[in-house]
Amino acid sequence: MKLTSDIHVVGGGYYGFGISGRLDCHVYVINSGTELAIVDPGCGIDRDFEAVLANIRDDGLDPGKISKIFVTHYHCDHIGAAAEARSRLDAEMYAAKSVAPLIREGSEKAASLDVGKAVGFYPKDFALKPCEVDKELSEGDLIQIGNMTMETFETPGHCEGHLSFLLSGGDRNYLFGGDMVFWGGRILLQNIHDCHIDVYAESIFKIEQTDFDALLPGHLQISLNNGKSHVTQAADAFRKLGVPPNLL
Repeated sequence: MKLTSDIHVVGGGYYGFGISGRLDCHVYVINSGTELAIVDPGCGIDRDFEAVLANIRDDGLDPGKISKIFVTHYHCDHIGAAAEARSRLDAEMYAAKSVAPLIREGSEKAASLDVGKAVGFYPKDFALKPCEVDKELSEGDLIQIGNMTMETFETPGHCEGHLSFLLSGGDRNYLFGGDMVFWGGRILLQNIHDCHIDVYAESIFKIEQTDFDALLPGHLQISLNNGKSHVTQAADAFRKLGVPPNLL
């Protein structure tokens, strides 16, 4: 599904467009004209990545031109298909330096897959496959995708090692926010070991200082214009969480 001349949505499940596997996050393809890249390959349950590849072809794009795969964070709805995607596409995997060893290991506990199975979100027999990380990313790293530039922001809080990416050089500036912030300023707090509300707030405040047009989250509605307004709503909500003045 073509969003703009630069961006296609080629996957999404229950909390998206229902065009690939039921547990898939939004799977995005960046089209620079000369090179393609994926942001978050999805979950990969029940051969779901086949549907992602079919959607890429249906949009008139050649999966063989995909040279880079970016992952925003280490939750299975975003990274479960990473090993298959990297192998089939012969593409380089980009992920946060802080969690790259865990991705290589396929650590299900670090990814809170045990919690996801316990609450029935993931099937009991689902396994996270280890995946090589070719490029480890840190704050400020810049990656070229054709004539476009992807800038890395460390945005933990939803989980450790969460990244957001600012894409510039196209018809507008895009923020790939993963699960950091959603339409309407909503955030996603979970009862897992590495979700921390104070760290979350710091990430939101950081991204609030960044200029972009489109917010491309991991789930739910997409905002192609005035995307920053949703981050501002989240930041305003965090600011209101302070100690009320009448209690001082």
